[in-house]
Amino acid sequence: MIRFVLALLLFAIPATAQATDAGWALLRDGGHVVLLRHAMVTGTTDPANFDIANCATQINLSARGKQQASKIGALFAARAAPIERILSSRYCRCLDTARIAFEAEPVLFEPLDLLKTDEAEKAAQIAAIMKEVRGYSGSDNLVMVTHLENILALTGISPREGEAVVVEPQGDGLRVLGRVTF
Repeated sequence: MIRFVLALLLFAIPATAQATDAGWALLRDGGHVVLLRHAMVTGTTDPANFDIANCATQINLSARGKQQASKIGALFAARAAPIERILSSRYCRCLDTARIAFEAEPVLFEPLDLLKTDEAEKAAQIAAIMKEVRGYSGSDNLVMVTHLENILALTGISPREGEAVVVEPQGDGLRVLGRVTF
């Protein structure tokens, strides 16, 4: 049994590295949309007194998350992955990920906030994100900093904290072109 688990791990590690290398190749070329899940946080759910305008009432980046955000930015620079624009959820964990990683003030894009529970509102959020992705035609990359639930709903992928998913429009949805883990 232990051999089986070790064998699985040996196959998984190269697959992750290969996925990351393919993702970086895409990002170096530019012209892509990146869905970036915020970096590591301190908890699992926002407190009952949550206020979008008050970071003290939200889950925030942990010390490791701040280090991870710095690493994200350093790797984007080291890998010469050009960034044209950064959009972010209004949640502090997303804003801080963007600010630390890219040393820039992101543009607030409310549809990137956690998905609403009301199905009509959720559909409107996803439609707004899809419109932004479909409308992007820049030569550098568009980075959209958001949440697990949003990326999962858009791509079917459950990214790790701080993971980037490179996408393009395909039919009514998105096609995943590559992934980058940090």
